[in-house]
Amino acid sequence: MITAEMPVKFDRKKHKDETLLKLYKNILKPRMIEEKMLLLLRQGRISKWFSGIGQEAISVGVATALNTDEFILPMHRNLGVFTTREIPLNRLFSQFQGKPSGFTKGRDRSFHFGTQEYKIVGMISHLGPQLGVADGIALADKIKKNKKVTVVFSGDGGASEGDFHESINTAAVWDLPVIFIIENNGYGLSTPSNEQFRCKSFADKAIGYGIEGITVDGNNVLKVYETVKNLAESIRENPRPVLLECVTFRMRGHEEASGTKYVPKELFDVWGRKDPVSTFEKFLISEGVLTEDMIEKSRAEIKKEIEGGLEIAFAEKLPPPDTEKEVSELFKPVVIEDTQPSGTKTNMRLIDAISNGMRLAMQKHKNLVLMGQDIAEYGGVFKITEGFVEEFGKDRVRNTPLCESAILGTGFGLSINGHKAMVEMQFADFVSEGMTQIVNNLAKSYYRWEQNADVVVRMPTGAGVAAGPFHSQSNEAWFFKTPGLKIAYPAFPSDAKGLLLAAFEDPNPVMFFEHKGLYRSINEDVPDEYYTIPFGKARLVKEGEDITIVTYGLGVHWALEALSENETIKADLIDLRTLAPLDIETIYASAKKTGRVIVLHEDTLTGGIGGEIAALITENCFEYLDAPVMREGSLDTPVPMNADLEINFLPKERFKEKLMKLKNY
Repeated sequence: MITAEMPVKFDRKKHKDETLLKLYKNILKPRMIEEKMLLLLRQGRISKWFSGIGQEAISVGVATALNTDEFILPMHRNLGVFTTREIPLNRLFSQFQGKPSGFTKGRDRSFHFGTQEYKIVGMISHLGPQLGVADGIALADKIKKNKKVTVVFSGDGGASEGDFHESINTAAVWDLPVIFIIENNGYGLSTPSNEQFRCKSFADKAIGYGIEGITVDGNNVLKVYETVKNLAESIRENPRPVLLECVTFRMRGHEEASGTKYVPKELFDVWGRKDPVSTFEKFLISEGVLTEDMIEKSRAEIKKEIEGGLEIAFAEKLPPPDTEKEVSELFKPVVIEDTQPSGTKTNMRLIDAISNGMRLAMQKHKNLVLMGQDIAEYGGVFKITEGFVEEFGKDRVRNTPLCESAILGTGFGLSINGHKAMVEMQFADFVSEGMTQIVNNLAKSYYRWEQNADVVVRMPTGAGVAAGPFHSQSNEAWFFKTPGLKIAYPAFPSDAKGLLLAAFEDPNPVMFFEHKGLYRSINEDVPDEYYTIPFGKARLVKEGEDITIVTYGLGVHWALEALSENETIKADLIDLRTLAPLDIETIYASAKKTGRVIVLHEDTLTGGIGGEIAALITENCFEYLDAPVMREGSLDTPVPMNADLEINFLPKERFKEKLMKLKNY
């Protein structure tokens, strides 16, 4: 349990009165807002509140010490960051109440928002992912030689998450200019420190990462301020991460409804005497910097500001539900042309087309950074980025530690700070390590606070190569149900190149699936020049009147083989090319023409994308159908390693049987 030396020992040093008074007003404002919020909560005028009373010195000291153009990534007990950055209180209060003038237009609560205007990136409830995002923001500054520092907050409880380790390790390896601040308040919700970790000091953890670790009194606003100010000045000139532990105490519950019965009463007595606002106030009075009249005047000014902000926020109406608006604001608007290259062509395998497309994207987008395990000098396990380091340099082609979550977060951070990012999953199976970043950060950020995630996640996927359960999964359905993600899954080299270049043009997050079994097994004449294929436009590979086959990826080639073996079947073979957005118009038109539809995919049958497509066809084309919509997919088991078992697992032969069944229905 935290112990505290009493009282707080302030050291004025050479700080001017102006600086001290600024710190005082900055720390007084969030305290007064908190007191007002607790009153409003008791009155039932607000529904929830996460209190930072007792911890204000950290937020205020940090925000006051940094330049206003440097990013801060706070948590839900860092009101002082928002107020010190001088966000208008009416907008802050509107955010708390879900009003349109808030930063998320009622789509998220409290401090779950960011704002480019004030260089703040708010939290998501999962806590740890913030640290990886900070890495990306700092990496962008380092690449651009901006001489800036990024600060990210974590609680002592959140520091138990894997993202904490991954992000600090990445920052250490890459010498990123990040200050990782741990607010050690003794509890993760109700779980005390001795049930969270065994280390005596979080600063000690820095040793394991090879970085500097510092512990300060988190209730001493002056100490926090000068520590962060000195660190920031040093880091701007000599980029590196630093772990800063601020020892403090939470005087209220995790949130007000949870209470504080689990905390020994004597701790409130001890830490109450170390209150960061009252102790600093008494110190300034003793120094002759502050008088009772000045205190009264400051409180009156802040009270007026609070009441004025609340009046505006309370008067504002709640946002009316608007389905069209909600759906249309899921992605950052973009128009990508379907360009028709007319130049020379080269015969390429799928793997060559992807490599060629990525090289052209790197040449066009000078702010594009590639990240992944072994992608630099080694060229990646599939050699797609071979030679890229020599052409584009190690700043833009980066080997990463084995930490998918932190690197996906880094991709988002790069996007926040003006870059494009590509993150390669060495195998699509490994993406499970970074699901929170993809489905909760990348996918939701634009909808929540209009911050796009300009990130392409490349996913070498699929079975058929006897690689077993953990290198063969088809996991596109994991992302298909997540609003805010775009999904590409090409079956041919020319499509792979055009779709990949479109993905890099698109400012929204794209999951780009590449079938490993197709990398070197198919080839096609591919235009040499730069071109794009817009998402949501399927490819009609074959035309016929009998049956509609809807598929993608390796399924396209299975279907081609089946049709070549059954020349009596004249089918529309639709290669979806992208799964989100889905070209549903092409599917409907074909279904209405043929009256018989089968959906094929390599993914397991249950929960696969085929079920959704079949349901859409049934719901919208029922009167045109002459047979039930059929599906075929892999067995509902993990992917077996043995080649014969794998063949049995995959749907290729079962599809041929079901195709004939549909024809004869």
